[in-house]
Amino acid sequence: MSYYARMRRTDYQSLVDAALAEDLGEAGDVTSTALFDEETLEARLVSKDTGLLAGAEVFAAVFDTVDPKTSVVMHVADGASLSPGMVVAALRGRAVSVLRAERTALNFLSFLSGIATAAQRFATEAAAAGSARILDTRKTLPGYRALSKYAVRVGGARNHRMGLYDMVLLKDNHIERAGSISTAVARIRSRWGGRFRIEVECRTLEEVREAREQHVEIIMLDNMPIEEIREAVRLCGGSPLLEASGNMDLKRVREVSAAGVDFISVGSLTHSVQAFDFSLLTGTAGDE
Repeated sequence: MSYYARMRRTDYQSLVDAALAEDLGEAGDVTSTALFDEETLEARLVSKDTGLLAGAEVFAAVFDTVDPKTSVVMHVADGASLSPGMVVAALRGRAVSVLRAERTALNFLSFLSGIATAAQRFATEAAAAGSARILDTRKTLPGYRALSKYAVRVGGARNHRMGLYDMVLLKDNHIERAGSISTAVARIRSRWGGRFRIEVECRTLEEVREAREQHVEIIMLDNMPIEEIREAVRLCGGSPLLEASGNMDLKRVREVSAAGVDFISVGSLTHSVQAFDFSLLTGTAGDE
C-alpha cells in the first residue's frame, strides 16, 4: 500500500462535505430522524462484484464527518482483490449517523473501486501482449482528479500529467496556431527551458519524424492505425518514448501493446467507468 497511499485528507474532504450537504440539505435525513433516537446499528460492507478495492479512507471519512463516534473497521486495504459476498468492513454507531452517511460513503467507494478495477484490467491486458504501461488522462469529473488518479494507481496503471501545470503537451490546436511542431517546441523551450517534459501529439508519420527531430521526450500517436503505430515504433527505435492514444478498449490495448509502444493512455478509466457494486447490510445491536 506504500506507493498508492499518497492521498491527503485535503484531496477529498471538501468533496465529502459537498456530497453530504447535497444529500442532507437543511432538514437532514428526515426518515432516519423520525424512526431512531439513540439506537446503535451494526453493519457489514459487502462486495457484490469482482475487482479491486479503492477509496477505503474516503469511505471511512464520510462516517467520521457525520459522526466521529462511528466505528469503521476495514477488513482489507486498498488494492485488495474483492469477490461477491466478501465482507470488506464492519461498522458500528448510532443508527441515525450510519444511515445518514451510508449512500454518500458508498458512492465514493463504488466510483473509486470501479476505476481501480478498470485500471487493473487494462494493465493486465497490456502486460499480456507487450511492455506498454497504461496511463490515465485529464478526462476526470471536475474536482475528483486527485481521487480518480489515486484509484488509477491502486489498479496498477500510471498517472499522466495531473494538470496543465506539470508537463507540456502540444496538441493539434497548439501546433496549428504556432504554425508547426518545430515552431511550437522552440517557443516552449524559449519560455521554459528544460523545466518541463515536452510531449507532442502526432497524427501522421510525417509529424512523428518532425517531432523526433526536435528531441522531445514523448510522442503521442493519436488515433493511428496499428500499421502506422508499428512503423512509428520502428522509426523512433526507442527514443523518444511513444504513447498511443484514442478509442482504447481491452482488445485494442492488447494489439497496441504488442506493437511496441511505451505507454497507452485510456480516457475511459476515469470518464466513463462502471461503478463497483457494494451493499451495506445492517442489523440493530440494541440501545446504548
